[in-house]
Amino acid sequence: MMINNYVVKEEKDKIAYAINENKNTFSNSEINKIKGFGADCIMILGAGIKDDETPTPMLKDRLDTGLMLYQAGAASKILLTGDNGSKEHNEIHVMLNYVKEAGVPEEDIFCDHAGFSTYDSMYRAKKIFQVSNLIVVTQTYHEYRSLYIGEKLGLNVMGIASDQMKYAGQPAREVREVLARVKDVFKVMIKSKSILGGEVIPINGSGISSHGE
Repeated sequence: MMINNYVVKEEKDKIAYAINENKNTFSNSEINKIKGFGADCIMILGAGIKDDETPTPMLKDRLDTGLMLYQAGAASKILLTGDNGSKEHNEIHVMLNYVKEAGVPEEDIFCDHAGFSTYDSMYRAKKIFQVSNLIVVTQTYHEYRSLYIGEKLGLNVMGIASDQMKYAGQPAREVREVLARVKDVFKVMIKSKSILGGEVIPINGSGISSHGE
């Protein structure tokens, strides 16, 4: 529990704003402060799919929050990262189609098909996509670990939480997250490499080559 509490305490202040049941947009002053962070991109972390065309409610909320930030000019690129480990579970395909249908130009969308874990996503953001300043979009419970990993791997991170509803199965998810925080504290200590490597795709260019569609 000490390690878990340490991670939460360390990263709490890096969650800048949250979209939730009572707040469904950002004010102009909030957007200006987020823009001042100078993010290279908005990372939207995967959260499961219902079928090959439909995100889970949790993932949909993350996507909607990320799109809101992109459309407000918080960053000029979106980095989608998730599990594309099989034809039956292709988070990236669903996420990519969702943001394209929302009107994001293809060149502004980057896809990390090997974001098998939060650690892999953060590691690859820096090594493969050459990101330095990163806005991370996920639910609050997951922000602490995501931001901690990113920071320890050398990223400058800001969290924007996406908590638009109460999600089914959240108590069990919270328990698993405590264990994951402990595991990843030790993982960042040894700076493990991600499961897969790959060619560098700089975030300041075009993301089309990363789509794999």
